[in-house]
This record gives sequence, structure tokens and C-alpha cells, in this order.
Amino acid sequence: MSIKVRIPTPLQKLTNGQPEVEVTASTVQELIIELEKSYPGIQARICDEHANLRRFVNVFKNDEDIRFLKREKTPLKDGDEVSILPAIAGG
Repeated sequence: MSIKVRIPTPLQKLTNGQPEVEVTASTVQELIIELEKSYPGIQARICDEHANLRRFVNVFKNDEDIRFLKREKTPLKDGDEVSILPAIAGG
């Protein structure tokens, strides 16, 4: 299953400058593992020491926030698009 992953600008240095990459995965958790295999260091940037997504990292599957789906266990299918977005704070 080929999943398109949109990479935020701050993490593109880990993906050799690519704003989009493709991985094969059946869940968001598998997607993160596959990203780490291809782009070492990316998992530490988006996950904590327990392999859970960091609070300030938002992940969307086809424009739906995975926090309202099954979080890291959200299933993926061929053709899905996943966006990784760092939260932005400001005042």
C-alpha cells in the first residue's frame, strides 16, 4: 500500500529536501516506523520516548485529524495521504 506523506519544512532536511515521500504502511504507527527506516531521526522528532506522537505534532489522514480517529492505530489504505504538521503557537 503506497501512502503519500507530506513532510513539514523543518523535517525536510531529514528527507533530503523532499516535501513529499511515499511509504508502505497499514496504520499510522507502521507509517512512522517505515519513515524512520528510510529517514533516520524523523521518529525522534515526531514521537516521544514511548513511540507516541508528541503533543505538538498533528497528523492528518486525508484531511482528518487522527486524534479523532484511532490515533496511531488509524488504518491506512493504498492512495491515502498523510500530512504531518507541527503545531504553531503564538499570540
